[in-house]
Amino acid sequence: MLRLVEYEKGTWPAPRIKVLPLMCYHCQNPVCVDAANGAMFKEDKYGAVLIDPNKAKSIDLRKANDACPYGVISFDSDATDAYATKCTMCIDRLEQGLNPICVESCPMRAWDFGPLEDLQKKYGTLRQLEDMPDPSISDPAVVFKQDGPKKQIIPYDAAQALALMPKRSQITPGIPDLYSKPSDVTEITPGLLKFDAKPVFHAKNVKEFLDSSRTDEA
Repeated sequence: MLRLVEYEKGTWPAPRIKVLPLMCYHCQNPVCVDAANGAMFKEDKYGAVLIDPNKAKSIDLRKANDACPYGVISFDSDATDAYATKCTMCIDRLEQGLNPICVESCPMRAWDFGPLEDLQKKYGTLRQLEDMPDPSISDPAVVFKQDGPKKQIIPYDAAQALALMPKRSQITPGIPDLYSKPSDVTEITPGLLKFDAKPVFHAKNVKEFLDSSRTDEA
């Protein structure tokens, strides 16, 4: 299961909408397995971290999800006996010589799959994007390509713009000022932003899980 977490960072004149893909990274040190009371395991052939469906019937896997740095186990309700599910690495497809379905279906071809050593040779050894948990917690079997530098499409002096906007009424009578001082828009009160300027890895309930995983249009 792939979840796209959305959150807002920065303030005017340089706000950003961040989209962070979260899935099971089938860690080499899967701390979720230790917290699952035998209901999860790491299989040997591909290194996939899996849920044992028979044992999971009688065990609440929320502690395992809390232990996972990325909170990638999903539940179908807030009940203590909710059905738990997670990415299986499409192990059934691997057995057929096929790639995981996320790799095949990504329209931007942003995903790749293979032995970790091969991926590191192709893409480097970066295992943590901005705002992600420390990879030393669970040693995720993943590598990322670093974002490229952001380009200013229309160059302008941001500091000057911040200083001028409160004076609009002085420059053009009848047009209201947007704020009284630059700090009114550059300093954000906690809780004002929809996604609170940080990604949600461990949602308190299904509603928060959904709210952190979709835009207003989705």
